[in-house]
Amino acid sequence: MKVLRWLSLQLFRLLGWKLMGDIPKNIKKAVLVVAPHTSNWDGFYGLLFCFVKQLPIKFAIKKEAMFFPAGPILKWMGAISIDRKKKNDSTGETGMVQIMTTMLQQQDSLMLIIAPEGTRSRVKRWRRGFYYIASQANVPLILSYIDYKQKHIGFGPMLYPTGHYDHDLKQIQAFYKHKVGKYPAQGVW
Repeated sequence: MKVLRWLSLQLFRLLGWKLMGDIPKNIKKAVLVVAPHTSNWDGFYGLLFCFVKQLPIKFAIKKEAMFFPAGPILKWMGAISIDRKKKNDSTGETGMVQIMTTMLQQQDSLMLIIAPEGTRSRVKRWRRGFYYIASQANVPLILSYIDYKQKHIGFGPMLYPTGHYDHDLKQIQAFYKHKVGKYPAQGVW
């Protein structure tokens, strides 16, 4: 992994990106909220960043992306396959909030990466799963970002869900207000 870390760091330097912030050393588990998410390149840079920071990560990815030969590599990197078409008959939900909450509760050290937009396309509102996972697992939300305009990728503030979603969401989105995605028109909510 040291070689992967070194290669990732060199690539960031070569491309002119700056790595910003750190997670406090005492935080072993968290939900990494990643925004804006407007391009597949976000995942590429995000994984490189996690290699540099040597984070124990897992991230959700649609089932359709887990084809061979990419599937086994993505799984090795931390991908969790999501079947977005399979819904619970009684709730209409996929059950991923509970699966990811349980995963966080069972691990000693895990950073779960979630893009609350849920897609690279423009959305009117964020999905709430990231918030409920952190709340139910009793872990912090770490506001992580990629800003193509400044060529910055990093960690911003950390907060624990208060249970008042709308209030917390205003604070969270205020942090992302001036972060620019690869395709800025897609990142506005």
